Amino acid sequence: MVRNLLLLSTAALLPATAAHAQPKPVSRGDFVKTVDARFNAMDTNHDGSVGKQEMTAELQREMGQANARIAQQLEAKFRQLDTNKDGQLSLREFMAAQPSLRASENPDQMMQRLDTNHDGKLTADEFRNPEMAKFNRADLNHDGVVTPDEARRAAGQK
Repeated sequence: MVRNLLLLSTAALLPATAAHAQPKPVSRGDFVKTVDARFNAMDTNHDGSVGKQEMTAELQREMGQANARIAQQLEAKFRQLDTNKDGQLSLREFMAAQPSLRASENPDQMMQRLDTNHDGKLTADEFRNPEMAKFNRADLNHDGVVTPDEARRAAGQK
């Protein structure tokens, strides 16, 4: 519970910006002022400490605000999808929200990248070689096996 509150609190400390705008820098002094103000708001009995009841009340308040924001966003998305404004979503309206997928390369680009002898056809070796190079890079200890840990590390995850 305390960890969730801290995550919510940290997010609330960031400067309010437009949905897709870059966060603005925050000085240490401003950050401390914001943290202290939040602590003081949580310390409702003004005794210089935050007890379990105060922490619970703050968490409930923040969760209520977060739920209200989510409800507003969902309602706005529903209204956007309800194109005929009848208060119901048809399958057609719902499916219209599906994002369109695009390949990162077209077939000509793929052939150009993979067809190393430029004969207009892919051999099994031409197809296999780039994939084996990825495998070899991921096989960090070169034992011929890519473990889940090696796969995570190769993908840049911890």
